[in-house]
Amino acid sequence: DIIIVDKAPGLLTMGTAREKEETAYFRLTDYVRKGNPKSHERVYIVHRLDREVSGILVFARTVEAKNALQAQWDKVEKHYLALVHGTPREAEGIFSSYLVENGVHSVHSTTDPSRGKLSETAYKVLGHAKGVSLLDINLLTGRKHQIRVHLSDHNLPIVGDMKYSTKRTNARRLALHAKSIAFN
Repeated sequence: DIIIVDKAPGLLTMGTAREKEETAYFRLTDYVRKGNPKSHERVYIVHRLDREVSGILVFARTVEAKNALQAQWDKVEKHYLALVHGTPREAEGIFSSYLVENGVHSVHSTTDPSRGKLSETAYKVLGHAKGVSLLDINLLTGRKHQIRVHLSDHNLPIVGDMKYSTKRTNARRLALHAKSIAFN
């Protein structure tokens, strides 16, 4: 009923107008069809990860499984690992704001509830050294770029984030990984 994929960084979850084949969805569909494009086998996308993010991605084999998973998505426990510049003031806590999408693939926080969607990100510091911290992130809501925006808003940009950070490093990728997901 379900397929769990460990997505590599740099791979799209699903196709775009420019890129249709180099995606987790296309590769997995080809796999379940055993290379036969006329096969009726298919997969359904349950959720997405940004291209730059690695880690656990959930697909369904049936519409019923997809609908059942998406119906409980607000209760699904999603944990990420993030390597960030800086150290939070508290060893654990919750970042909360209203997120607004402004333009193509750009998101920012607002305090105005009428302009954005409530977004909450719990974090716990797992360790820190030399100005960098490793955080366990529990995504309490699931909004576009939520983790990246919340961390950047609190002066804790993710290492390698070229969109929401002004800090430049030699990191070859965004240091954000979807490490676990739990659902009924």
